[in-house]
Amino acid sequence: MVGERIVERLPENWRWVVTTRAAVVLALLVALLSVATGILRIDQQAADFGPFASHVPIVVQNAVGFTGALTGFLMLASALALRRRLRAGWWATILLLPLTAIQGLLQASPYSLPLVVLSVCALPTLLLSRRRFDQSLSLTTTQLAAGGALVGVQGYGTFGAYAMREQFDGIDHLLDAFYFTLITSSTVGYGDIGPETEVAILFTMSVVVLGVASFGIAIGALVGPAIQARISKTLGIMTDSELELLEDHILVLGYGDLTEPIVNELHGADRQFLVVTRDQEAASALSDRDIRVLTANPSDEEPLRRAQIENARAVLVATDDDAQDALAVLTARELRPDVRIVTAATDRENTRKLKRAGADDVISLSELGGHLLVQSALGKDESPVVSQLLETE
Repeated sequence: MVGERIVERLPENWRWVVTTRAAVVLALLVALLSVATGILRIDQQAADFGPFASHVPIVVQNAVGFTGALTGFLMLASALALRRRLRAGWWATILLLPLTAIQGLLQASPYSLPLVVLSVCALPTLLLSRRRFDQSLSLTTTQLAAGGALVGVQGYGTFGAYAMREQFDGIDHLLDAFYFTLITSSTVGYGDIGPETEVAILFTMSVVVLGVASFGIAIGALVGPAIQARISKTLGIMTDSELELLEDHILVLGYGDLTEPIVNELHGADRQFLVVTRDQEAASALSDRDIRVLTANPSDEEPLRRAQIENARAVLVATDDDAQDALAVLTARELRPDVRIVTAATDRENTRKLKRAGADDVISLSELGGHLLVQSALGKDESPVVSQLLETE
């Protein structure tokens, strides 16, 4: 049957792929709709559609437009976090979806109906796929300190300005104090709020100095690593912080025609693995497929140490060059005597050499292929191995 053949061609984790991508797509659509409807209703003066139109307070009607756009941008960030399978992104999306639905209702516009419907429909999908998003958001001590400093300075300026509101021209509410702190620490300074006493002037100067410093540190600590990671991914290079997180993974040393099916098998089975290759083009292609890759010589000691070979579960070596494979096996065995190393020999005469280099198992492709073909021709092999090997796209 055609249907059965299609199912057989699907990867083993196709259900995981479908549900995960559906959650990401729904979150992204909600984000785009929230931004679009928020912009359309940003100058909303009165609600004019739906059963809640006459019950929405004027203050809410005036604010619901730009807050809808703001929520949409937050949802966009959470959708990107979902794409990385971050648990924090899942929680953020679960909290934002009811908010986007409520904002769509309060906007009381026919344009906001798709936003309400899609937000409600996305919730069950997120709940059913909650186990798919299991990656933790790892922040360094520097990043936590930078974020804490930024929040602390904003709190210091807000509550300080509100406590000294009598010494400022234009601060009457806590929102005014926060507005003053934000535009002062970011050096925008519209001039609509100003200090009237020497104490207030000194306080404003402290907010400027601390605010500029906290913004600079936060951008460097929080945004810098993200930019570095993106550049590294484009170049096919993993950062040291990413490499340090590797544990119980499979190291694939080298890359060639024989390595491609190995990578596809590991990627389809959702195994944690890392490819070490000095081929820049292959590294970029693997990075585009969200496959971990380290651009370096797999027979050098330093790259294998960076690849956390001491925490590796196994090592696979299978390229078209037996000599380079032997060097990679020898280096891996010296660095990790107890790890299991499996390699393939394109020339069966090199099987013993690869064994002496330190490989636990060496598969001769010519012998394996000949054995399977003979068994299949004689009808003694009823397994689907040969049909899979001979199957063409």
